[in-house]
Amino acid sequence: MANIQRVRTITEFHRTRQLPAPQHPLISVVDYAQINMMPEYLDSSWTFDFYFISLKRNFSAKIKYGQQSYDFDEGVMFFFGPGQVFKVDRHPGTSEGRSGWMLLIHPDFIWGTSLSKLIKQYDFFGYKINEALFVSNREEVTMMGIIENITREYNANIDKFSQNIIISQIETLLNYSERFYNRQFLTRKKANHQILERMEVILTDYFNGDALIGKGLPTVAYLGEILCVSPKYLSSLVSSLTGQSALQHIHDKLIEKAKEKLSVTQLSVGEVAYALGFEHPQSFSKFFKSKMSVSPLEFRRSFNNN
Repeated sequence: MANIQRVRTITEFHRTRQLPAPQHPLISVVDYAQINMMPEYLDSSWTFDFYFISLKRNFSAKIKYGQQSYDFDEGVMFFFGPGQVFKVDRHPGTSEGRSGWMLLIHPDFIWGTSLSKLIKQYDFFGYKINEALFVSNREEVTMMGIIENITREYNANIDKFSQNIIISQIETLLNYSERFYNRQFLTRKKANHQILERMEVILTDYFNGDALIGKGLPTVAYLGEILCVSPKYLSSLVSSLTGQSALQHIHDKLIEKAKEKLSVTQLSVGEVAYALGFEHPQSFSKFFKSKMSVSPLEFRRSFNNN
């Protein structure tokens, strides 16, 4: 993405959106209806030095989120960690009735707390290519209640309890988000199944070509890069829909290919091992037996005897 605007502070974010200065320099809740983007930034891509969580609806635009684009006609949540890049492509016309909120959290606000480590463990901040969270009306109400609690707390007189109270509310928000993401894996089956279908095509082409010899076994990271999702997201998705990890799925494909070569070709076990990307026949035999409980030769003999 060209023309990337880096925003280092929450105060700078407020300025680029023509908002009043934030109540707190390290955390802010923004009413999306109050934003008025400065014209010179309309065609820019963005990267922030802070965490950015938002829920938007009724906005005449699409957000380019990795390789995906999402409308704002439903409640859609986005999660950006520091350094991630995104762009908003605005449609002609107005955005009457637009609504939503943004929660901005600078890493210095949570520094030294338990959340500073925990926040990195939430997959939706770690996705190389992000997946938006579609929330129901009921889920949106839950999130809004937490945001209102945070807003009330930092607008009140700051005392020694304020930071811990706000951080606990952020943790609650993130925990609900994780729950809703898990629900999304199960309910957005059409989109998720499309990812699985594409993964199947990629693996089939990979195993039917010469890639195994030249590149070895495909990794989850390799599949995620092609599918425009992170390895963590792909593993979570495959596991939620099939009960197997993405790596197990790859191994199953490899075993199927091995069984095919052992049963319908005259290749030696060593030649089969080489064709499947193994450097040593012993490694292939050990792998095959761990999956099939018999050696490659035993499998070939049992197949030929049937």
